[in-house]
This record gives sequence, structure tokens and C-alpha cells, in this order.
Amino acid sequence: MPELIAPTTRLHASWKEARDEWPPGAHMDGHSVRATDDVDSAEGFAEWVARLRDEADPSTPLDEGLVHCTYRWIVEDDEYLGAVALRHTLNDFLLNVGGHIGYGVRPSARRQGLAGWALGRTLETARTLGLDRVLVTCVPSNVASARTIEKNGGVYEDTRTTGPDTVKRYWIALGPA
Repeated sequence: MPELIAPTTRLHASWKEARDEWPPGAHMDGHSVRATDDVDSAEGFAEWVARLRDEADPSTPLDEGLVHCTYRWIVEDDEYLGAVALRHTLNDFLLNVGGHIGYGVRPSARRQGLAGWALGRTLETARTLGLDRVLVTCVPSNVASARTIEKNGGVYEDTRTTGPDTVKRYWIALGPA
């Protein structure tokens, strides 16, 4: 049975195996890996995990342009399967491109319903943050992601192009916690 857990250094080897399934240089949605992050060394990975955990804390100051975000990893039997990010607020970029929630499942674990399951659990967390609705986006060619969003209550608003990014935007209304 999969579970959502806070990022942990315990899964470093499994995380790297999952990362290596993506094409080199590919963006891994929901992971927040920056070009400057050293996720290969144990020390660098620990620093990255600490940053992910710190970003969820509203009392932690963030660099300009960033918003607080709760990261969870999709794990089953100590195997890293993917990640989901819940951004607590929206800035201009997130309103037009990124949305409140981003997720990515390692290629070998796709088509098993994990993204939909993780999105549903993350909507529960969004309610606890006091959000009454969340924005979730996907690229127009990602039909599987669009279906996942729609199955979780996503209502299509529009497709926007901002700079090099074109995304379909969906809002999901949240009931009371």
C-alpha cells in the first residue's frame, strides 16, 4: 500500500534510481530539484531534503519569488515512487503556470493510479491549510495528467502561454476540512 511521507535521506538510493528513469535534464514535476542542488552525494542530498522540509514552515524566510510548500514523497515498501508538492499560496508564475499542486511519478510506476491517489490525499492537506480551492495545471499533451486532475474534481478554466510555457489550468473546489 503506498503512503505519502515527508522527504527523508533514508530513501537516497531509491530516489536516485527513480531520478535516473527520467531522461537526462528532464523536469521532474513536484520534486523541486534546482540546478544548484547536489542530490548525488549523501551530504548534498541531506541539504536538499532539509530545504524541502524547511519550505513547509511558514516561519522560515524564503528567497524572493518563492512560496511556502509542503513536499511529500510517494513511497511503497521503502521504494521511492514519486513526489507531490503543495504550494501554500500562488505568486504570478504559479497562478499562470505552476499552480498550487505539482506531482510526478517515476516512469516505471506510472499507469497504476498513484498520481490520482497522491493528488486526492494532497487535496485533504490543502483543506487543512485553509484553502477553499486549488489550481492544478498540466501541459496540453499530458492527457493522463488532465484525466487525473478531472477525476479529482478539476474544472478546466483555460489554456495559457506564459513565456515558453503553455499549460491547461484547472481549479478544484475544496469542501470543509
